[in-house]
Amino acid sequence: MSRAERKIDHIHYALSTGQSGRTGLDHIQFIHRSLPGSSVTDISLSAKIGELQWSSPIFVNAMTGGGGQTTADINTQLAEVAAACELPMAVGSQMSAVRHPEERLTFRAARKANPRGIMMANIGSEATVDEAIAVCDMIEADVLQIHLNVIQELAMPEGDRDFRGAIDRIAAICEQVGVPIIVKETGFGIGLETAKLLNELPLAAIDTAGFGGTNFAAVENERSARPMAFFNNWGIPTAVSIVETAAGAPAKTVIASGGLQHAEDVVKSLALGASAAGLSGFLLNILLTGGQEALIDHINGLKMDMKMMMCALGARTIGHLHQTPLMIYGETEHWLRVRGLEPGRFALRTPAPFDS
Repeated sequence: MSRAERKIDHIHYALSTGQSGRTGLDHIQFIHRSLPGSSVTDISLSAKIGELQWSSPIFVNAMTGGGGQTTADINTQLAEVAAACELPMAVGSQMSAVRHPEERLTFRAARKANPRGIMMANIGSEATVDEAIAVCDMIEADVLQIHLNVIQELAMPEGDRDFRGAIDRIAAICEQVGVPIIVKETGFGIGLETAKLLNELPLAAIDTAGFGGTNFAAVENERSARPMAFFNNWGIPTAVSIVETAAGAPAKTVIASGGLQHAEDVVKSLALGASAAGLSGFLLNILLTGGQEALIDHINGLKMDMKMMMCALGARTIGHLHQTPLMIYGETEHWLRVRGLEPGRFALRTPAPFDS
């Protein structure tokens, strides 16, 4: 099977296997404020990621590319939606285009459709500095995502089996590539120990990409003659991963992703410590089943719902959400407590005055 055919398979299997929804975000509940002293008109969704200022904390996270015209068309449509909604966008892994020049158009299609928007290149931790520079040049990237996908590679019949030296390669890319760098997982979550390692690097942000969204182990197992079913439930739930990453990398901006779909998911993720939220599989499903207008409507509705929730919480900014008290219970509370991350402290936070 060619790499392009595999990319198409990934899309089909990702849609058919769906998202588990086991993000842990259903174990988060806000403390209601009967006197929030707020107004929807004063809510700001502005977010700062490293040195970059975004008009909204949500963005279109990495999905596809490298699968011929089919993925070129998807990236074109996603980029047009991102432009219409003023969202940053990340393309899928560009390693296929590094090795197969004919696939470069499937990624360049995104930049062509959105020439002035914030565009993120994407490559794996196996990449060299030259390859990282090449993928950024390919789409005139404003940001580079370096993805960590150990479990997907192990579950993939033709995947990598050697992950030595990744942290050194990432460090070299940070030193020599002239755009901000985001390190991201691919659906299995960043844990405390990994976050501590990443905290030492000059990264713009860490994207948690927790368990609960598209499960690439399950996707690869659908393709495999010898599926590794033990990887299907492997990973750190999104809610837990946000807290673990923030605790392990206090000097870094945290980005939440992994199974986020609606405004409630995003606002809870931000309140747990993230400063931005990436959505991918759920958006792709809306695009392929309902078209671009349906996706634009969903994103615009999501933004308005976020403002409504922030108004109810008396949180004018993303920074205010970081101070909003909330309850954590169930499996998420148990996980955080056993890991020594004091989930009770979130219930004791003092909300910022609305006009502060």
